[in-house]
Amino acid sequence: MKRGMTLIVRTVSRLLFPFMFLFGIYIVLHGHLTPGGGFPGGVIIAASIVMLLLAYGYERAQETIGALEAEVAESIGGLILVGLGLVGAIISVAFLKEVLPLGTIGNLFSAGNLPILNIGVSIKVAAGFVTIFYAMLGLRGEE
Repeated sequence: MKRGMTLIVRTVSRLLFPFMFLFGIYIVLHGHLTPGGGFPGGVIIAASIVMLLLAYGYERAQETIGALEAEVAESIGGLILVGLGLVGAIISVAFLKEVLPLGTIGNLFSAGNLPILNIGVSIKVAAGFVTIFYAMLGLRGEE
């Protein structure tokens, strides 16, 4: 696992990564209009990152996206969720109610604070899965 996989797998992973990552972002940003949202988009983003981790190996992955960066990103995702809840508590509205104003139904900016919630959840989920994957790789290396 330390050296990664074959040249073909690395090349296909490198070519497929931007499309998977962009699709995950699309799922997150359009989650209030179509099926999807923070969790499925975060899983797709994490899958694209894990694909690169498997293709290029543990050491090279640590150089690009290390376990510490994944833990920091997970904390940032959690802070977004807590911050959104605190803002709602301060202005005395419900957690998923109108912290931000609602727009026209069907438009991208029509869901108030739901897109921000989806972004926070997706960051938390993607970073959490990458952190779990690093932990599993670390345990495998100790055996």
